Amino acid sequence: MTSEELFRNIKRKTSFLCVGLDTDFNKIPKALLDKPYPVFEFNKRIIDATEDLVVAYKPNLAFYESLGAAGWISLEMTVNYVRKNFPDIFLIADAKRGDIGNTSSMYANAFFRNLEFDAVTLSPYMGRDSIQPYLEYTNKWSIVLGLTSNAGSRDFQQKKTSEKKFLFEDVITTVKEWGTENNTMFVVGATKAEQFKSIRKIIPDHFILVPGIGAQGGSLEDVFLSGYNDRCGLLVNVSRSIIYADVTNRFEISARQKAIEYRDQMENLLLRTGLI
Repeated sequence: MTSEELFRNIKRKTSFLCVGLDTDFNKIPKALLDKPYPVFEFNKRIIDATEDLVVAYKPNLAFYESLGAAGWISLEMTVNYVRKNFPDIFLIADAKRGDIGNTSSMYANAFFRNLEFDAVTLSPYMGRDSIQPYLEYTNKWSIVLGLTSNAGSRDFQQKKTSEKKFLFEDVITTVKEWGTENNTMFVVGATKAEQFKSIRKIIPDHFILVPGIGAQGGSLEDVFLSGYNDRCGLLVNVSRSIIYADVTNRFEISARQKAIEYRDQMENLLLRTGLI
């Protein structure tokens, strides 16, 4: 999927919403626990309730890997369900991998060939050879950590490398040269909205994946107005605020309503800026 195809989906759905499938086994309604794979059943109901409102889903692999083989099977079932029923959805493996070249090649094979994800999140700390194997896949995306929303981002990402530059700016400037706007995105947290304008000067044409809206307190309007480009250029991820909007067995109804609220805000912003 190219950036133009992604933008077409955004315009068609009047939404740049990504729902994070951070499915915690301990938060699944008890009525699902008698199913063979309750995590998949939860995901399926969330997906069926929201697929017309979103352009992407982002399973966080920690929630699946922590369950062992059953968790990995649930992840495979989730990916296969989306691929079969909603092939236009952009699927992101939130894995945050970042290892040397031969290991990265194995990870890339796992996510892009075996699981058929469209994209995977990556840490660039080990340099180009840890990212390059992912870039060798056609129509697949590397989503590289740029400026994250957690407090610990101050420890390294926001250290000054010169009087005028932060480390995250050096990282984004360097990594953008390894790929293109059709195979490379960057993660920038919504709680760092004041930095979006300066980041856009470095990557005016790239898509940015934005966590931190909702439970983490980021402002959707501030992020959009500071960070959009002529193809929207943003995928805003919301996880807990949508998938755990209700803990009863009617959870998917509340999840849909919450997703509608975000989609409506996004539609308004797209209209205000003339993108649709």
